[in-house]
Amino acid sequence: MNLEENLNKILSKYDELQKKATSDEVINSPKDYAVISKELSEILPTVELIKKFKKVKQEIKDSNAIIEDTKSDNEMKEMAKSELENLISTEKGLEKEIQVAVLPKDKDDSKNAVLEVRAGTGGDEAGLFAADLFRMYQRYCDHKSWKFEILSVSESLAGSYKEAMALVSGENVFSKLKFESGVHRVQRVPDTEASGRIHTSAATVAVLPEVEDVEINIDEKDLRIDVFRASGPGGQSVNTTDSAVRITHIPTKIVVQQQDEKSQHKNKAKALKILRARIYDYEKSKLKKSQSETRKNQVGTGDRSERIRTYNFPQGRVTDHRINLTLHKLEQVLSGESLDEIINKLLAEDKDIKLANLN
Repeated sequence: MNLEENLNKILSKYDELQKKATSDEVINSPKDYAVISKELSEILPTVELIKKFKKVKQEIKDSNAIIEDTKSDNEMKEMAKSELENLISTEKGLEKEIQVAVLPKDKDDSKNAVLEVRAGTGGDEAGLFAADLFRMYQRYCDHKSWKFEILSVSESLAGSYKEAMALVSGENVFSKLKFESGVHRVQRVPDTEASGRIHTSAATVAVLPEVEDVEINIDEKDLRIDVFRASGPGGQSVNTTDSAVRITHIPTKIVVQQQDEKSQHKNKAKALKILRARIYDYEKSKLKKSQSETRKNQVGTGDRSERIRTYNFPQGRVTDHRINLTLHKLEQVLSGESLDEIINKLLAEDKDIKLANLN
């Protein structure tokens, strides 16, 4: 399908959505009306670009007609030629904008995200770094005015984290955070290192799209649910009732444990939310493995064994290895202030690769 056919298809879809939005069936169904309204608002900017593009193409055609018309006087022809240069430049710019607008989108981009940070290799230092990363994302979400709801935190000694999870809610959260998945490496001198030797340790970040109940149908018979008494670091009792919940999804062997709430019901609800996201991610990963050619074209594979970024404290720099970007702004990145500089470069690179694949 050529560009013109693609654009006409988008315009037809827009007209169809407008008709649906004004139909009695949709008007009388708040849920359907909300869905159609969202689709219309998403497609409208592209439709406006297409209309501008078509108008400019027509003006180019009109200018060429004046230039080629033997009856046109020289002054008219010169004016048409002068306008033609600007019109052709405008046409090229609009065509590029449209190509970007119609790029295939990840259907999960507009979703909220479940963020998981786990300590990797490096002992206590890895746990401290995991805590630093979790706080970095919390501060970044504050800057974006996104809601950051902590789902669970498993703490070790001295403020280090074994694992921490949060639900991030806001506009297009998953699209901004999805390239954060992978292994993050830190190079710094631990407080306990008397000789001043630099240690290297790591933490793993996973960003999963939040999944609604209807998207992942979990059969109760596929679940094993265990309840037990919640406990704190070192086995210290948190409460005296069996409020902690462990859910095992038997087909995938995925296990989720939740004990932050005092209510067993609330812990189960949180655990199921995390479980849905992990099963969805598991199914997506299986599909990606079978699409190796597509995976080669992505900005990083999102594979959790892949080292994606290094935070070097002695030199005050952060390097993202996928795009060879180094910022000498370690503190600003960790404060969430400058993290967008990396994320936006990753998004731009991803867009460029997709555009190159269209040609």
